[in-house]
Amino acid sequence: MEAPLRAGIAIYNAGEYHAAHDAWEEPWLALDSGIDDERFLHGLIQFTAAVYHARTRNWSGATGLAESAGDYLAGLPSPYRGVDLDPVRRSLTALAADPEVIERHRPPALRYEGAALTPEDLRFEAAAVAATVLADEYGYDVATVERAIEFAREEIEGGERTLFTTTLLEFVTADAERPLVYQRLTEHVDRRAREYADVAGLFEE
Repeated sequence: MEAPLRAGIAIYNAGEYHAAHDAWEEPWLALDSGIDDERFLHGLIQFTAAVYHARTRNWSGATGLAESAGDYLAGLPSPYRGVDLDPVRRSLTALAADPEVIERHRPPALRYEGAALTPEDLRFEAAAVAATVLADEYGYDVATVERAIEFAREEIEGGERTLFTTTLLEFVTADAERPLVYQRLTEHVDRRAREYADVAGLFEE
């Protein structure tokens, strides 16, 4: 759970309130309903959704989700899985009472092991989750990003940290420059795929 958890926190702290929940959805769906980890991820997902709806002035959606998220997170210790839940619960209480508070105060940063993680703080596996989530959020070809992640893992296994790992990390942190980084990433993927195809062709009769 650590890599998706860190990825979602960093994306949320970067202001990607809509995209953040996607990092947590897969591990959440794999859990049995009602256990602490499931309640924790379910609460975080609904928390980010409440913040998103409040920021888009969907007041009824924000209050309903804030109340529900608060219920899921109630009773869990803080920190839980390294995440400081007390500021989250206070924010949910405030949103449920008055969702327009979002226009007067920024939502709280999510803190993991005492730090408000940003995309720049992510190690590779968490950055890989973030890259896939951001690609989907902004309409990039997710399959291309997933192929780049495969090539990056090959680099890491080979003791390298060069082309694909570096470009994927840039994709996650680039923000305004992300389209240019994605173009470079696509070119790297296409080139590597052609190289593999050429090598494979050497052994065909």
